[in-house]
This record gives sequence, structure tokens and C-alpha cells, in this order.
Amino acid sequence: MGFTYVLSDAHGHLDYFESVLAQIDLQPDDTLYVLGDVIDRGTHGIEILRRIIAMPNAKMLLGNHEFMMLNALGEPYDGERRNVSDSCELWYRNGGVITHRAWSCLPNAQKSEMLDYLKSLPLNIDIEAGGKQFRLVHAADTDFFSHYKQQYRSQAEYSVWERNALAEMSESGRNYVFGHTGTFMFDPKPAPSIWRKGDLIGIDCGCAVKDGFYKPQIGMIKGRLGCIRLDDMRKFYSDSSTNRRNKTEVPF
Repeated sequence: MGFTYVLSDAHGHLDYFESVLAQIDLQPDDTLYVLGDVIDRGTHGIEILRRIIAMPNAKMLLGNHEFMMLNALGEPYDGERRNVSDSCELWYRNGGVITHRAWSCLPNAQKSEMLDYLKSLPLNIDIEAGGKQFRLVHAADTDFFSHYKQQYRSQAEYSVWERNALAEMSESGRNYVFGHTGTFMFDPKPAPSIWRKGDLIGIDCGCAVKDGFYKPQIGMIKGRLGCIRLDDMRKFYSDSSTNRRNKTEVPF
């Protein structure tokens, strides 16, 4: 039985993605779960997406950036027809320009394959690792859509965008791993880390702000890519040069 790894929000930073893959040394019986948002902001989102599609032991969830991409390309995940011009503007404002350029250079067959793959992605995945049950989500559990349905056109739109559902998730008694919300929002420090509180584990360590931003009393916060091995809660980060697959680490 292999290990179970989870990462999220690589945002086009191929160097970070490759650093984490080198550290975890993924084996054929391991599984890597990617909780969405592999594209936009960074320059190599399409390449990361192509690699994930080609990995037989990688499974991905839909993120809000993939959701925006599908809407902008006139291929909505949820079937809700939106104004393509407005959708494209929203995508571009959120770092989609460079992704769109790269996607436009793909052969038509690869474009179709990628769109079909994105439209097939789940919103939640339930797994078992280390003797525990976990639900993996990008932003919010679909179970709580009824609390927010007046704000969204579809369950999918809610699931990839809503941050406030973390409150319901924290009281549900279920173990969650989520991305989307940078962990520096919960625990501000120069190098954002995987965050845990109760049954919630946040793993978006801020690739969206790879170049950093200044926060008073903290200094520069510079994002990185985090990955967690759920079997023993070992953590891996893109700015670590040591392969820690089999090293002992004190968990949370």
C-alpha cells in the first residue's frame, strides 16, 4: 500500500511543483491528489496541467481558476451559460492571460483533451489514509451549498470559491484538507506553512504570491508550495532541497 500525498494551488510555478515531486519521490503505488488551481499567475500552468493529466497516479479536483478558464473558453463546467467576454475579463484579472496564451498554442487535439479532462474533475473526493477518513475540497464542501445557494449560480461555483463555509466544515466532525485560502491568512509568517486547526488542514501556502508581499509586524511574506503526506502528516515544501520521503518528522 502506497503513500497518499496532497498539494494545492501551484499556480503555474513549475519549479515549485518539480521541487515537491523530487522530494516526495512518487512511487507507482503512491497517490498524489491535487486540489485545483494549477494554472494562472505563474508562467507554466498549462505544462503542470499536462503533466498531471499524464500521471497515472495523480487525481485532481476542480479549482476556481480552472472554473474561470472553462467559462472564458465558452465551456462552462456547470452548464450555466455566462457572457464569455465578462468571463474572460474575470479570468484575466486573476492571472489568466499567460495561461490563455499557452493554451492557444496547443494543437486542437490537446485542447480538446484538456477541456474534457477539466470538465470531468470532481469537486470533492473522500479518501482514507493513515487509518482516518478525509474529505478533500478546493474551497468548500458541497454538503453546505444550501447555506449559500442564493449567492451562486451553481453548486460548482460555490464549491470552488466560497471561503466562509470553513465555519460549517470545522463543526461537522469530518476531517478536511482544503486549498484556495492561503494559510498566511490564518497564521501570518514569512514562510507560509501547512496549517491545521481541529479537523481542518489548509495546504495553500501562497504560490499565488510567490514574489511576496509586505505585512506590518511580519515583514515580507513569500509564498511556496506545500504538500502533506496524510499517512503520517509529514510536510514537504518547495523551498526545501532535501528529499524527506523517508525521514522522521514531528507531525502537527
